[in-house]
Amino acid sequence: MAAFGVGGYALVCAYFIVGSVVTKVKMKEKEAEGIAEARGGLRGPGSVWGSGTAGILCALAAISGVTPVPLELWRLGFVASFCSKLSDTTASEIGKAYGKTTYMSTPPFKLVPRGTEGAVSLEGTLAGVGISGAFGLLAYAVGQLHGFGEVLTCVMAAFVATTFESMLGALVQGKEGFEWLTNDVVNGVQITLAAWVAIGIGYIA
Repeated sequence: MAAFGVGGYALVCAYFIVGSVVTKVKMKEKEAEGIAEARGGLRGPGSVWGSGTAGILCALAAISGVTPVPLELWRLGFVASFCSKLSDTTASEIGKAYGKTTYMSTPPFKLVPRGTEGAVSLEGTLAGVGISGAFGLLAYAVGQLHGFGEVLTCVMAAFVATTFESMLGALVQGKEGFEWLTNDVVNGVQITLAAWVAIGIGYIA
């Protein structure tokens, strides 16, 4: 709130509410298949940091006033980070609930069961892009984004970051030598990338 006001805080609340709701979609079916989030979707501290670190850093940088990046670009990065994480959560949960055909996100793009780490589905991908667009429009409505160009920037940044996250999960997450690369760490990388992609586009534009 100190950095981006009530509108910024409202976006964090909206992220939490929508992310929690989509996690519950077809929960019983996902639990029966063994692909549901642990603890009924309840998140621990690691998940909170993995979802919010980039937004926190953008807020702190904006408050500091000592960086060469203008406040509005830090705001753009802040929105993009939560836009990306919500897109990732939605794509994953909707894909596990409704995905008909699921592919690995890296070559040779082989068919895999729903819930496989690094896998994607058309249903999940469309849901993720759709929710990132809706979140961007909400950010515009509460004064955190200025114009549809910035909304599109956040959607693009979210798509780039979530795609990278899926590929990272498919290639190295859980593999020998990369035990430290937990889901929370991967999420942190994803939202940081989304923030920087949005800031970069905003700077160039």
